[in-house]
Parts: sequence; C-alpha cells; structure tokens
Amino acid sequence: MTKAQVIHAYGGAEVLQWEEINVADPAAGEVLLRHTAIGMNMMEIGLRMGTYPGPALPFVPGVEAAGVITEIGNEVTEFKVGDRVGYAGPPVGSYAESRVYPASRLIPLPDDIDDNTAAASMIKGITAECLLTRSVQIKSGDRVLIHAAAGATGSMCVQLARHLGAEVFGTVSSKEKAGYIKTLGCDHPIVYTEANFADQVLELTGGQGVDVCYDSIGKDTFTESMRCTSYLGTVCLFGVASGLPEPLELMKIDLETSQHYVRPSIYAYTRERADLLSTAANAFQFMREGILQTKIFKTYELADAATAHRDVESRLTQGSITFRP
Repeated sequence: MTKAQVIHAYGGAEVLQWEEINVADPAAGEVLLRHTAIGMNMMEIGLRMGTYPGPALPFVPGVEAAGVITEIGNEVTEFKVGDRVGYAGPPVGSYAESRVYPASRLIPLPDDIDDNTAAASMIKGITAECLLTRSVQIKSGDRVLIHAAAGATGSMCVQLARHLGAEVFGTVSSKEKAGYIKTLGCDHPIVYTEANFADQVLELTGGQGVDVCYDSIGKDTFTESMRCTSYLGTVCLFGVASGLPEPLELMKIDLETSQHYVRPSIYAYTRERADLLSTAANAFQFMREGILQTKIFKTYELADAATAHRDVESRLTQGSITFRP
C-alpha cells in the first residue's frame, strides 16, 4: 500500500487527508514511480478549494515531482527501470509516495540537477519561460509587473525578466520579502500591505503603467492589475490564489485602452512532447548558468502537507516548497 494526501471535499487545508491508497499496475504507455521529492504549487491550493479545474472527488492533488521508475508498462521504450525522471503537469496525483504516470510526459533528469531541486523548480522554471517568452515576448526596456514576486514562480519570473532586460515591478507582503526580490533583480519592490500597488505602479511610471502584468492572485488583484497596465498592454492571469475574479465585460472597457488579456497555461505550451522536452531543457540550462536560481524555503514531510498549505496561504514563505515522501 502507498500513503497519499487525499481530498474528499473542497475546503481549507484540513481537507487534506493522509491515508493509504491503492496504486494500480502501470498500463500500456505508463510507468510506476517511487517519488523521491515532490514540489508544491499554488495550483494545489486552487484544486483543494475547488476554484481550479481538476478531477472528480476524491483525488490526490499535485502535479510536480521527481522519482525513480520501478516498473514499466507495455509500449514504453524511452525509459527503463531505475531511471531518474521528473514531471511537471497533469494528470494530478503527486502528493503520494508512489504513483503511475504516462511515460510520454516524463522528463529525464540531468545528472547535475538533484531530485529536490528538480521537484522545486520544474514547473516554476517552465512557467517563467513560457510566460516571458511565449505568452508575451518580453524585450529589453519593457515594464513588467509580477505579483507574488517572492513566491516560487514569482521569483523565477523576476529573475528571467531581469535577464531579458525588463524594468521589473514586483508585489510582496512584507519589507523582508521586498529586500529578497531586490536581490533577484527587481527594480521596484512594492509592499502591497502598505500601499495600493496600482497607485504605486502608476506613480513610478508617470501614469503610464506597465506593459505586461503577470497576475497569479486573481480575485483580489485583477481589477487593479488592469488599472495599472498601459494601453495596448497585456494582462496575463495565470493563477487564482485568492479566488476567481469577477467576469470581464470586454465591451464595457474604455475604448482607448485596448488591452490584451491572456490566460496562459504551460500545459498547453508543452502539449507536444518535443515542446515539453525543449522547454524543460531550456529551464535546466538557465539554472546551470545562474539565470534562474532555486530557493527552497523548506522541505516538509508529505504527511504534513496541510501545514505547508497553511504556511503558504499565511504568506509565511518565500521561494519553493518541497515534500519528502
């Protein structure tokens, strides 16, 4: 038997239940993995709350992990038992000691990237690359606003935006986190608990706003994100940590604004295996070159996943969270 965190009903962190589950034998095209490190993402909070689309209840959350292949199903030719691999995307189910997973979505792990670092950075690095080079192609001189800039994904976005030559604005909840993102290359850390972030952005830009806003918060920030994005600018909503924003009535928006709106998903950008492998390879190379640095705030026991969720939701963390199976 394998132990896992199971969600039987939507709600707070308390709905994560540590219990035994049955793991099926791998079918054709699948492998059985023994997890060695598991990454936490804001997506799991949305899944837990029911605000992010996911499988039917009950289910095991999680979409990122590193592990070792222990069994191979029919028709799997690219991998063998004993291979170190990782994954960054659905099907959900990484909050478990072991699981089956489609071989077509596995990422071979380089020898110079350890399991915990891989689990902490695959989705975050791939997300940063997709957001800043595919959702919008950030170029030198662009003004970019990144919400939750001290978080695991936000900090990756800050680093890559700086590397691409952008003027970087980042929102955080404390002065301590403001100091942290400044070390990553953020030009304008904004402590949103002390002042309205949109007012601060508009003041810093002479009323023009930013060219691109990357919003992973949703309900609490989206309207103000639009307000501080320039005309012909782009608002990228890629997360809903505070819940879903109100529906956007496009025809009622100021005719002189003509902003672009995109709901980017790395799972769409990496749908083809060749894209998945090349994007992951790019992210690993950025890490080798020091362009993307992974900060692991803490590694929790998987049995204590509810505590990790509470810490993240209380804004007590900065950087990545991982779980030890």
